[in-house]
Amino acid sequence: MLDNRSFIAKRCAEYFSEGDTVNLGIGIPSACSDYADPTVCFQTENGMLGVGQIAKALAICDTYQNAGGVNFVPVMGAAAFDTAQSFAVIRCGRMDATVLGALQVSEKGDLANWASPGRKFGMGGAMDLCNGAKKVIVAMELTAKDGSKKIVKECTYPLTAVRCVDHIVTEQCVIDVTDKGLVLREIREGKTPEDIQAQIEPNLIIAEDLKIMAE
Repeated sequence: MLDNRSFIAKRCAEYFSEGDTVNLGIGIPSACSDYADPTVCFQTENGMLGVGQIAKALAICDTYQNAGGVNFVPVMGAAAFDTAQSFAVIRCGRMDATVLGALQVSEKGDLANWASPGRKFGMGGAMDLCNGAKKVIVAMELTAKDGSKKIVKECTYPLTAVRCVDHIVTEQCVIDVTDKGLVLREIREGKTPEDIQAQIEPNLIIAEDLKIMAE
């Protein structure tokens, strides 16, 4: 059985289509490459198209690290370039999807993922990714470690981007951000819509075809 972080990463990878170009953020998103179709081309802000699976044991080489400092195995045909060109790739509108972590997501799809009271992580490329990618997927645990809500009516932390999030994938559910509100699309076996609602601020819309998440 997968741990919660791997479970989230695996579900996020289901959003990728054959041949997509995708950027993965720091933390849980970095693991998505382990579960994606082999034709998906992953990009990292520090300058490479063709990021493969997370490197382990003898495959670890410090030459190949993503923007979060995680070692990876480049795929055959990978291309390396400078950071300026890397951000040109992000800003040109050809990025099919990005997967990012979050500190807060609002019911309108606003994202806050770089600073909280007393802590600043650095915005990095997230602001560009939120505006340059065709699809923004948030990968995070449903609540913070102290139990506080991360899906809120209005973000109270500094924003990364507004109205940018399309899907929220957690260890308990999948939520779509729509013009009508947050739609509970999938739920983990053993959980109920009431369980999820109790852990978020906005009112949920329950999808008519609510599905159980695959383990």
